[in-house]
Amino acid sequence: MKIVFVGASKFGLRCLDLMVNMPACSIVGAITVPQKFPISYRPQGVTNVLYADVKSYCKTQDIDCLVMNKGMKDPMLFKWVNDRVPDLFIVVGWYHMIPASWRKRAPVYGLHASLLPDYSGGAPLVWAMINGEPRTGITFFQFSAGVDNGPIVGQLATDIHPQDTIATLYDRIEGLGFELLRVYLPKLADGSVELISQDDSKRRLFPQRSPEDGKIDWSQLAQHTHNFIRAQTKPYPGAFTLLGEDKITVWASRLTDRVCDLLLSPGELGATGDRVFVGCGGGTVIEITHIEKNGIEVPVHVWYCGLKKSGGVYVFQYSTAQR
Repeated sequence: MKIVFVGASKFGLRCLDLMVNMPACSIVGAITVPQKFPISYRPQGVTNVLYADVKSYCKTQDIDCLVMNKGMKDPMLFKWVNDRVPDLFIVVGWYHMIPASWRKRAPVYGLHASLLPDYSGGAPLVWAMINGEPRTGITFFQFSAGVDNGPIVGQLATDIHPQDTIATLYDRIEGLGFELLRVYLPKLADGSVELISQDDSKRRLFPQRSPEDGKIDWSQLAQHTHNFIRAQTKPYPGAFTLLGEDKITVWASRLTDRVCDLLLSPGELGATGDRVFVGCGGGTVIEITHIEKNGIEVPVHVWYCGLKKSGGVYVFQYSTAQR
């Protein structure tokens, strides 16, 4: 089965390496993009924080690899693809819509980190964690004309644990994705796959996210705020807040393990011993445990003590336009 791989992420590269070592797969070409590239919803460019150097890997495996620079509708790109006579495309870690001409040339299959049809669209794991979902998963499916709406090849699910961050959840989802490829690529090769149509009545579509969307709204309840922080921690740019002219990135937080005796308004800072708290909506309170000030890591209590030397009450800026 001759495959052209399309991807630019660490997960995508690991999937490519898996396929290189599968007897059912013959990788006849790969397409990738630079780490920063323009896209329809952000023409000034986006930076792929999960980027992997697919081209260098392909060089070690003697695989022809093309770095896309004019978009997927570039006729020369399609000619390059067509010349490789693929039986199918595998897309993992890709931000661009696949043109109809490609899907007519050969079936296009990919992995999407949700239990489709739910959480179609952008950043599905981040959205699921922000929204406090108890469960998520990954879907291997065939691309169609819409957004993540093609027939399903297979799915695997996992719980979202209270102690998870986006990094631990993503790692678990990757493992499930590898299992889907191991099971179903041989079935695609021998034609034994049975596709399952998606139920559009159960679809929820979510937009892509940008670093600016990480601004914390302290008027939300503490549980939501904690979910918001852990959903955008490393390797993503992080949830952030403002204090005067300083940008404070909150990499980690903790729900209070007891009833906090501090009465803090939303965004207001306070401390008990060496623990630093922030007021949230509904009279709730959250502890912040790992921060950066203007891009430099600093112990939370040390930073807070420095503030208190100047006296006064400190309240993070926030708006209710969080998404």
